[in-house]
Amino acid sequence: MSTQSGLGTEIVNTINKLQDVFTSIGTTSQASIDLPQICVLGSQSSGKSSVLENIVGRDFLPRGTGIVTRRPLVLQLINRPAGSVGQPNGVDKTHDKAANPDEWGEFLHLPGEKFYDFNKIRDEIVRDTEAKTGKNAGISPLPINLRIFSPNVLTLTLVDLPGLTKVPVGDQPRDIEKQIRDMLLKYISKPACIILAVTAANTDLANSDGLKMAREVDPEGTRTIGVLTKVDLMDKGTDVVDILAGRIIPLRLGYVPVVNRGQRDIETNKAISTALEHEREFFENHPSYKGKAQFCGTPFLARKLNMILMHHIRATLPDIKARISANLQKFNAELISLGGPTGDGNSGNIVLSVITEFTSEFRTTIDGNTNDLSLNELSGGARISFVFHELFNNGIKSIDPFDQVKDGDIRTILYNSSGSTPALFVGTAAFEVIVKQQIKRLEEPSVKCCQLVYEELVRILSQLLVKVQAFRRYPQLKERFNSVVINFFKQSMTPTVKLVTDMVAMQACYVNTTHPDFIGGHKATALVTERLNANKPPPPGADPKNPKAAINNNKDLDVDIKEQPSFFQSFFAKNGTAKKKGAAVMDAPPATIRPQAALNERETMETEVIKLLIHSYFNIVKREMIDMVPKAISLTLVNFSKENLQRELLQELYKPDVLDELLKESDYVVSRRKEVQSMVAALNKAEEIVAAV
Repeated sequence: MSTQSGLGTEIVNTINKLQDVFTSIGTTSQASIDLPQICVLGSQSSGKSSVLENIVGRDFLPRGTGIVTRRPLVLQLINRPAGSVGQPNGVDKTHDKAANPDEWGEFLHLPGEKFYDFNKIRDEIVRDTEAKTGKNAGISPLPINLRIFSPNVLTLTLVDLPGLTKVPVGDQPRDIEKQIRDMLLKYISKPACIILAVTAANTDLANSDGLKMAREVDPEGTRTIGVLTKVDLMDKGTDVVDILAGRIIPLRLGYVPVVNRGQRDIETNKAISTALEHEREFFENHPSYKGKAQFCGTPFLARKLNMILMHHIRATLPDIKARISANLQKFNAELISLGGPTGDGNSGNIVLSVITEFTSEFRTTIDGNTNDLSLNELSGGARISFVFHELFNNGIKSIDPFDQVKDGDIRTILYNSSGSTPALFVGTAAFEVIVKQQIKRLEEPSVKCCQLVYEELVRILSQLLVKVQAFRRYPQLKERFNSVVINFFKQSMTPTVKLVTDMVAMQACYVNTTHPDFIGGHKATALVTERLNANKPPPPGADPKNPKAAINNNKDLDVDIKEQPSFFQSFFAKNGTAKKKGAAVMDAPPATIRPQAALNERETMETEVIKLLIHSYFNIVKREMIDMVPKAISLTLVNFSKENLQRELLQELYKPDVLDELLKESDYVVSRRKEVQSMVAALNKAEEIVAAV
């Protein structure tokens, strides 16, 4: 039995040491390690403090109205036989060591100081609480670690949490209920936490605040133990037997009834030893409990908690070891990324290394040979490809040459291009004028394509500035990198935009009507004639077997002056000037001559031929631009950046006079390195502790 007890003490002490290690460096990583612990939960009037004092056997907790426990108190009880040698060396905080040679308390925030007077322990809890939370009724999640050595305690670790409250009073914050609730949930939600739910037996169990909250995180009641206080204050003839039997709210770990000192006992300084004797007599003599008295009272509760905690720790120890090892690996890797424990190194080598890493990542991102390929979205070079083959391609194809040039405009250009002598055939001048105008429209989307690719390169830059870890250490270096690379891209844009605009100008300055894919004038005329004739109804009196007979009603050579339409008929309104008798009607031409009527047959024919020629040639140019513009941008911007960015960075950054300035570490990195070093040291210590078990 003594061997098992010694083993249990050793295991609990192991967790105590781990708790001290993580608390001493003020880290939140203890949450990720999730150490086994017993958390005391209950409302303000449930008797939590009295239960804890009875377990310790000493008065040491602050008393008063309102929220007394305003910070979690991690209470580590360590059984130390009376007169044992090897007590910790330290400064005696009080001078009554002779009166209490075997019992004392130590605070983690006051290393080396021993408190033999338990009233001074209470004063220190109040003092340190007020130091962290002020003298008002605010609360803080920062724990106080108190270790008590005594021959009268079982080795046990308890966390006393602030009592649940409903309505703020006095100086309490308006949201005090939510603040406390959030803090308690943070502790009791951890799977490794045993919940000690304290409830006054003289109240309805269904209304117990502690049990209600415990059931939120432990609905099956597998890690909750109930403590029923004030059993002696229940109405005569009532008891908690049904609760103890699990017939009301069953808990896997069961319930333990206890009798605490009343308020009058506390005010009259009734000794806890006397109170414990009274408790024993109460259960042994009460008709409802005397048959099970050995399972009631504070001593049984302490033994039960000791066994529960010991078994719980043994069950979770393998997982604790694994978590410590995983965390150690993670923080060691982060420490290396922060430059190691010392954070120094040859400045020139560091800059060279960063330039090499950055340009390698830049090339890899554009080429697509990256290991971290995204499954959800396009990235890097694939986005540039999307700009070329989706956005630019569709943008060029969507340009319609006749969305701005109407049939009437073509007719006017035809007349203007023929000069003073009306053209006998469709003039090429009109075709060239219109097609060159449309080719120039390709310049805007081509330049826009350059701009979009430039923006994608900047996007890649911003991603790499986050990805390359050295930039977290050196904000000045990151800023200079950003400036140099952006400036390099801008300089590369100048020849890129010039090349693309020159390509558009090339297409516009020379119209190659001998292109093998161009439809040509004769074929265009034939197609238009065939199309128009197919849509034209046959003239009246036409002989289907002899279509030539219908031409001009067989009067090909007969010229009728009266019916012959004017060449410029469509440019004048129908209502002419009134004809004077015996005089020719001929007014001066108007200041502006615009088409007034619909196209006649000849104009329709010529317009359709011109449109067909423009469509044919403009499609050739669009295909060539869709093919050539991405090549031009790749040559002078994308590939040029891949091949020359490293040289540019070396030229601008690898200068002796700026190296030291570039490698000034950020305040965040310096402080984070200290944190990580502390964490690594704590985890190394923790690994040593669990390895010894």
